[in-house]
Amino acid sequence: MERTIIYGIVSGTETQDVEGALSWVDRAATGVELLAVVIIVVVILIATLLYLAKIVARQADRTTYNDFRHSVGRALLLGLEILVAADIIRTVVLEPTLANVLVLGLLVVIRTFLSWSLVLDEIEERWPWQARSTTEGTPAHKL
Repeated sequence: MERTIIYGIVSGTETQDVEGALSWVDRAATGVELLAVVIIVVVILIATLLYLAKIVARQADRTTYNDFRHSVGRALLLGLEILVAADIIRTVVLEPTLANVLVLGLLVVIRTFLSWSLVLDEIEERWPWQARSTTEGTPAHKL
């Protein structure tokens, strides 16, 4: 029996094994996507509840809203990074066609731009080459 695997084409009785492995990879990629969604939703819910609790308890100050924005921004950033990983798994392993790789590249560019926007606007509030200001609120790396 000849065992040849070329570009996802399988000959012989190994077809079922490969289909099972590809099905497992597809489910794993879907699980990674679900993980990203759960992380985003849970962190945003917790951050919102903490933010509202401080407002209701009248403990809110100038940094309360910034802390909330940083928490939400960090959740979105982490979720985007995990979604990119899921897209890479799905594209490279399951359907490595030129069209899918181009779509993956476009998604990575868009998500990278969104990540940079979040870092600049919500988390760091400065360009990477700018020095940290000690007069700003709580530094993002301590949140």
